[in-house]
Amino acid sequence: MRRLASTAILLALMTTVASAQTAQTGDRNDQNRTQAGSPAQIMTNIPNDAVTVTHWYKQNVYDPNDSKIGEIMDVLVDRSGKATAFIVGVGGFLGAGEKDVAVPFDAVHATKKGNNDWYLVMNSSKDSLKNAKGFKYDRNAMTWIPEDQARTTTGNGTSGTAPAPRPSNR
Repeated sequence: MRRLASTAILLALMTTVASAQTAQTGDRNDQNRTQAGSPAQIMTNIPNDAVTVTHWYKQNVYDPNDSKIGEIMDVLVDRSGKATAFIVGVGGFLGAGEKDVAVPFDAVHATKKGNNDWYLVMNSSKDSLKNAKGFKYDRNAMTWIPEDQARTTTGNGTSGTAPAPRPSNR
């Protein structure tokens, strides 16, 4: 009888521990699902009006008179994935003295030249972009910040103003 009681208690303890482990594992899986969001939706068709970022990224931008005014250095998107702005590099020579400015996404539009090549046009001048507020890419924050707020840590641990490096092809 004593053996039967011991076996029953042992079985009850094992069942309790097993159900507690299952609940913890289930809670962890629920947390992981919540953090990751719902399962990714797979598309069977590409939307008709969709274009690739490569239509803009690292492409030259021209004024209405076909004069080059800069190059798209980055495409900014909001949390929903909608493209909202461009960072345009203007001025300088071979990257030296170049300034990065932000323009709204809808300020730049693609058009075709006579030979059906696409190119980007913006209703602005090179001078107006050079005079606009500049931005620098902050690698630590992984975002563009106004160049007058650009800070980086120097070798001695102090903070000093220095141009932040531009993002590379990511």
